[in-house]
Amino acid sequence: MDKSSALEYINQMFPTEASLSGVEPLMQKIQSEIRRVDASILAAVRQQSNSGTKAKEELAAATNAVQELMHKIHEIKTKAEQSETMVQEICRDIKKLDCAKRHITTTITALHRLTMLVSAVEQLQVMASKRQYKEAAAQLEAVNQLCSHFEAYRDVPKITELREKFKNIKKILKSHVFSDFSSLGTGKETEDPMLLQQLSDSCLVVDALEPSVREELVKNFCSKELTSYRQIFEGAELAKLDKTERRYAWIKRRLRSNEDTWKIFPPSWHVDYLLCIQFCKITRAQLVDILNNLKEKPDVATLLLAFQRTIEFEEELAEKFSGGTGTARNKDSASDNEEEGGEHNKIVSDIRKKYEKKLAAPNHEAEQDKDKQKDLSVPGAGFNFHGIISSCFEPYMTVYIELEEKSLVDQLEKLVQEERWETEEGSQTNILSSSMQVFLVIRKSLKRCSALTKNQTLFNLFQVFQRILKAYAAKLYARLPKGGTGIVAAATGTDGQIRTSDRDERMICYIVNTAEYCHQTSGELAENVAKMINPQFADKVDMSEVQDEFSAVITKALMTLVHGLETKFDAEMVAMTRVPWATLESVGDQSEYVNGISSILSSSIPVLGSLLSPTYFQYFLDKLAASLGPRFYLNIYKCKHISETGAQQMLLDTQAVKTILLDIPALGKQSSGAASYSKFVSREMSKAEALLKVILSPVDSVANTYHALLPEGTPLEFQRILDLKGLKKADQQAILEDFNKHAPAPAIKHPAVAPTVAPPVATASVQMAPSVATPAISITPSMVALTGALANREDVLARAAALGRGAATTGFKRFLALTEAAKDRKDGPFRKLFNA
Repeated sequence: MDKSSALEYINQMFPTEASLSGVEPLMQKIQSEIRRVDASILAAVRQQSNSGTKAKEELAAATNAVQELMHKIHEIKTKAEQSETMVQEICRDIKKLDCAKRHITTTITALHRLTMLVSAVEQLQVMASKRQYKEAAAQLEAVNQLCSHFEAYRDVPKITELREKFKNIKKILKSHVFSDFSSLGTGKETEDPMLLQQLSDSCLVVDALEPSVREELVKNFCSKELTSYRQIFEGAELAKLDKTERRYAWIKRRLRSNEDTWKIFPPSWHVDYLLCIQFCKITRAQLVDILNNLKEKPDVATLLLAFQRTIEFEEELAEKFSGGTGTARNKDSASDNEEEGGEHNKIVSDIRKKYEKKLAAPNHEAEQDKDKQKDLSVPGAGFNFHGIISSCFEPYMTVYIELEEKSLVDQLEKLVQEERWETEEGSQTNILSSSMQVFLVIRKSLKRCSALTKNQTLFNLFQVFQRILKAYAAKLYARLPKGGTGIVAAATGTDGQIRTSDRDERMICYIVNTAEYCHQTSGELAENVAKMINPQFADKVDMSEVQDEFSAVITKALMTLVHGLETKFDAEMVAMTRVPWATLESVGDQSEYVNGISSILSSSIPVLGSLLSPTYFQYFLDKLAASLGPRFYLNIYKCKHISETGAQQMLLDTQAVKTILLDIPALGKQSSGAASYSKFVSREMSKAEALLKVILSPVDSVANTYHALLPEGTPLEFQRILDLKGLKKADQQAILEDFNKHAPAPAIKHPAVAPTVAPPVATASVQMAPSVATPAISITPSMVALTGALANREDVLARAAALGRGAATTGFKRFLALTEAAKDRKDGPFRKLFNA
């Protein structure tokens, strides 16, 4: 306890003088406790001293025990070495005897095997001379196994002699087998059963010989079988493209007629499979020669028939040698070609039916058939019959592509000529029927070609599709109404103007929807082609250029709609300039030209809104507002003198036009993007309102009002405003000089603390808000000038706003739709676009 704690403890024990009587007993108690603690400490010290002595004694005892243990271990190790030496001396003679026994056993075994080898070689020699192939095959296996035991004794003369003798016997067997096989297929109607049995046994001998012997035998057999094929189809009569089908009929007939004879070959040899591969290679080489030697382009029908027959043959081979797992390509090509009729379709249909019957067989029969074909299949062969022959036709398929392109162009022209440029009654798509027919024709052409090939020819056809769709886009583009051209149009002032009727507007909407449909469908077409075409061409399949063409048609069509409505507004704009604004006596309802604008929009907008999608309708609204707003603004300058009453009436008309524009989305029954469209229209029409407010301002403050409301205005426009106000040239001179001296005032930020005394405001109708007085502010001359300029600007704005409030009592606040995406709505680009 520290000092303060001890004091607190004593004060707690003896809080009063009366309690001091207990000091003596407490002291005695504390002394007793001290003595008890001292005794405990002394006992602990003595015990620790005794423990240290005992620990030293125990450590010494443990050290002695370890030394004794090490001594015993050394003695045991010495005795173990002595025992090992004794055991080696005892077993030395036993090892010698064991090694001798092993050598004797090996020698006896080798001599026994040598005897067997000599006997087997002699027996094999006899069997070879007598052509006992079945027994010789088993004997060959035995001799091969015995020879493997004497690989280490190659230098022994007797072994070398036996190996040479065995090699000669194998040569004799090989020559006998080849000789016997040469007698097979010599023109007899039926082969001798004895010969077939002998040849079947000889195959066992060939299997026992080296693998190269079997390969050589099968190769010679296939070459012999195909010798007649070469001779027949290399002749002038059958070496023609239209005889291609007979080639495949020949090999099929050969396979069927020799099926029983070829059973002599083991199933693992796959003789028919190798024969077909050799046949395909020969056929491809001969067809390439035929195609190269053609003096003129091949007939398309003949070429396609040969191509189709080749593909069908490859499909049959793939089905035959794939273990029963056929492909669906035959079925697709058959179903496509059934539309064209003819004998060719009957053959393909028969093939398809045959494979469908196989697939429809009962499960147990299917399992049996699958087990039966396991030996006939070639697992892991890695050979693909698809394209082994038909790929040679690819370089010559340009005539087919040209024919397809000509057919597609003719059908496109026919469809466009028959197009009524209206949709059918009750149609929900609002798409021209010719577009759907074009893609239907393209799909049929694609199916025809994909049934034949999925390589370069299909890619070439895809490029044809691109050209056809671009041509269709050009047809749609050409159908759009054009502006007037020529000397007459220039003389009448209609050069470049597009006049559209109600029917034209509907047609333009159909073209927009059709182009959108073609844009989407052409992308889907490219995806489908990319999935089915060979992977090496998939990256080149792209419809972006075609889609750009249709996007251009959409843009042009929408702009044509806008220009068409602009042309309809021409008469109303002229009527606006002919109103006697200088002699109007009072402000009344909206003018007749405003009613004309409203009537034009009321007749066109509902139809356009019902036919166009929301996205394109909103785009159309953007362009229309961007065109009509600046045009209305510029049309004010075309008027002559405008009095104050005329300006107020025109301001009322401006508010009415603004209301009409804001009401367009609701009129078209499309209300998405209302807020942004309302802001856009308000901004465009506010320029005209600002111009009229400048015209309404007093002469002495017209320059300041112009700078405040139209900061981007030019001196020429300002001079035109003075003309509109009816000022004479002499009166304008002073105002223009003052205007040129004072450049537009920069934007002045309000000071953080207002001055003590605000400058006077020269206005009769509007009072500025009183300034807030703040003490202890020193006012410099520059601050007074700055404050004066600020007050002048605020005064002009306030007066213009008051004039606007008086004339805009008929306005409506509505929020209508605009485009989904945010668009750049700067004044300059829109004005340049529509003035171009």
